[in-house]
Amino acid sequence: MGLISLLFSNPLLFVILAVLLLYSVIAHEVAHGWVAHLFGDDTALRQGRLTLNPASHLDPIGTLMLFFVGFGWARPVPVDYYNLKRARFGFFSVALAGCAANILIASIALILLQFETVSANPVFSIILPIMIKINIILGAFNLIPIPPLDGSKILMSFLPYRAQESLAMLEPYGFFILVFLLFSGLLNPVITFMESLIYGAIATLFSFFR
Repeated sequence: MGLISLLFSNPLLFVILAVLLLYSVIAHEVAHGWVAHLFGDDTALRQGRLTLNPASHLDPIGTLMLFFVGFGWARPVPVDYYNLKRARFGFFSVALAGCAANILIASIALILLQFETVSANPVFSIILPIMIKINIILGAFNLIPIPPLDGSKILMSFLPYRAQESLAMLEPYGFFILVFLLFSGLLNPVITFMESLIYGAIATLFSFFR
């Protein structure tokens, strides 16, 4: 589901979609820093990371992955978890914030598609479904409980301290584990399951407004 094929077939659509999707990744990281700030940690604020300026967030490999593969990442926003108030709940909230931002973006795009004037527009009818899919993939992928993904931190917030340490020890090898699982296809059913959870969360949100 990479975007690079659009570069030559429809350059304008490529630029519009690239900007929107890059900001989806950036919003994911800013959400972590913003929630950390709410819980008392101003590390991201002091380092100038609570901004939507792409220069402060973009990771070269993560950006290329977004264009070529269909999902990617930005530079992680720094969080000092020892500064968080209500330690476990703060840890959980910060970890969940990025995925929640992606779910919110997907929900907004889905709401917009409910308006006939939007869904009938040839540009929006292409962009918004891709925005929904990409944000759900970003959220689902980050929910996987393998360090350094958000899912591992969400899991840690429920574990005793020693179990947290054991899971954290995987972090130096997490990238290689993820690459192996991705290219072997072993992560596909996990991502599909996480996507179903997110679709369920979005459906629940919609049910409150009917």
